[in-house]
Amino acid sequence: MLKKLTLKNGIRVVYEKIPYVNSITIGIWVGSGSRLENKNNNGVSHFIEHMMFKGTQNRTAKRIAEEIEELGGQINAFTGKEATCYYVKLLDEHYETGIEVLSDMILNPKFSSEDIEKEKGVIIEEINMYEDSPEDLVFDLLSMATWGNDSLALPILGYENTVKSISREVILDYYNKTYNPSNIVISFTGNFDEDKILELICEKFETWNSVNNIQIEYSYPNINNEIKVKNKDIEQVHVALTLEGIELGNDKLYTLLAINNYFGGGTSSRLFQKLREEYGYVYTIYSFTSAYKNKGMFNIQFALNKAYLEKSLVLITHEIVDILKNKMSDVQITKAKEQLKGSYILGLESVSSRMFSIGKSELMLNKVFEPKEVLNKIESITKDEFYEVIDLVFKNGFLSAALVGRDLNEEKIKNLIGDCNEIIHKTIG
Repeated sequence: MLKKLTLKNGIRVVYEKIPYVNSITIGIWVGSGSRLENKNNNGVSHFIEHMMFKGTQNRTAKRIAEEIEELGGQINAFTGKEATCYYVKLLDEHYETGIEVLSDMILNPKFSSEDIEKEKGVIIEEINMYEDSPEDLVFDLLSMATWGNDSLALPILGYENTVKSISREVILDYYNKTYNPSNIVISFTGNFDEDKILELICEKFETWNSVNNIQIEYSYPNINNEIKVKNKDIEQVHVALTLEGIELGNDKLYTLLAINNYFGGGTSSRLFQKLREEYGYVYTIYSFTSAYKNKGMFNIQFALNKAYLEKSLVLITHEIVDILKNKMSDVQITKAKEQLKGSYILGLESVSSRMFSIGKSELMLNKVFEPKEVLNKIESITKDEFYEVIDLVFKNGFLSAALVGRDLNEEKIKNLIGDCNEIIHKTIG
């Protein structure tokens, strides 16, 4: 059973006891990501995530890692566009150590100038690694094409020049604005003594106060109609496409997730079966939802030999036309809902996945759902709601696109995507 409480200083705590396991996953969620940055400090959220592991007033970087790993546990973190999460996975008997280490990292970071300068080189190498990963690179490029001047377009890692310009003062200013109790969620799942763990969390976190208890406001961006091409000397062409999507927190997102399972979410989907299995044009192709606060997008991504690019785009267009014309049959709708329910239930088998799910939900939506509520939401989706979301997502065709590959002709690609959109628009009259 999920439980929630709010500490006196405003930190939200959400947790679920799973008594039949021998582990616990504890996460500290912060409303801090590249969407909250600007062109001058882009990359600072991710930079701070790195710096949290470089030592505190009480622990060296080595000691932070040792205290968790010598117990057989794991400690890690990740930064996204809207949130940063620090987490530990441990045997349940070692939960105190996990909370001790995480609280020290969050509340007492050292942010030494020497460490900051060293870490710039590490992060720049990470950026270079992304440059060598066309699958990641094309999605960053797509974000720029899709969101234009909105901060959603900013890459999570930042750019080399912005990372180089990040100073201790920039880090402290951003940390003080975003790392404050009203912008923090503590989530944990697994086996624990409820009274003892809550007492320890209160002891470690409740005295934390901040003068910057600001309320974060998110933009309402529009999707740009733009195509970005990056020529790179690689064997395959990597393509990413944006269609209309649904924002985080909208119940229609469940419908879109079910549609995605049918359309391009797995190896049994229409896109994979058509382009990979039937025609052999692509090695990989999949669709997915990207849902953010106030706005979302639906994406298709694939990689292929340049010789098959035009044929593949045409085939994808025909699949869009078909789903717009014929929608989904009752049998297909039932299968899509069952697949979504099945994947959700299987996800509940992981203690860590449950922590990630409830933590992000509480941080971004200020609410969490019991599994039964989620399953009921999925089961109650009607045929009319499927049809409505299909029209919403597919009727405007490809809104933006990004391609990475060798010797790409940008003008030719723009014309090709324009022709595909014309076919889609003719379908809906």
